[in-house]
Amino acid sequence: MTSALQISDRLLDAILAKKLEPGSRLGEQQLAELFDCSRTIVREALVRLETRGLVSVSARRGWYLLEPTERQAREAFEARLVIETGLLRGARPLGAAELRLLRDHLRRQSKAIKGTDVGLRSFILGDFHVCLARCLGNELLAQTLRDLTVRTALIATHHQTQSEARRSFEEHVGIVAALEAEDMPLAERRMGVHLRTWKEKLRLASGSDPLATLRQALSPIATVEQSLHTRSSKETRSIRRPARPRPVSQEKS
Repeated sequence: MTSALQISDRLLDAILAKKLEPGSRLGEQQLAELFDCSRTIVREALVRLETRGLVSVSARRGWYLLEPTERQAREAFEARLVIETGLLRGARPLGAAELRLLRDHLRRQSKAIKGTDVGLRSFILGDFHVCLARCLGNELLAQTLRDLTVRTALIATHHQTQSEARRSFEEHVGIVAALEAEDMPLAERRMGVHLRTWKEKLRLASGSDPLATLRQALSPIATVEQSLHTRSSKETRSIRRPARPRPVSQEKS
């Protein structure tokens, strides 16, 4: 029987691979049937994710996946910036085994970037940061980063382009190159640049209006009436008036 931990891990992987849309409903009964377990175990798995801020529950909608706002995305990237630059700042140069793991990860990223599987590309790019934390010897922060990368992956679902994904990969290459040179300050600086440009990579306009759609839908009715009046006036003017009959000329006798 599948455990609650296995179910929560599978859901996290699915989010990173963009197989679950932000706001997706997670039905207890459907998940129980899928994983061949009781609803109690499914509920335990969902509670695990709820405590990590990745799913929510309501009486009307049930369980559903987080649909992050731009503010929540910013907070997640700010948290990652503190953790990941801090890890590099206090780290010793990596050993040969850890560097081999990172180089192998870069090869898999390169293959994913060239392919057409967007989900695989997203998963591997996000997993790099978890892998790096493990290579730096901090499993606790690696788990924390996994949750944070899931949050940022949710907002990247509809915004990250292939060219920007390639840019992220190239920045990963630069970070590993600095680690291979045992230049930890350079690796820290490159990680800082990599994480500070998240808004640009996700093509989010600075100062964008999160209420734009609702604002347009709820525009004052008077504006709509004026628009209809203007259109009606134009249509009226465009109607051709009937031509006046020409006088009949008298024939000469």
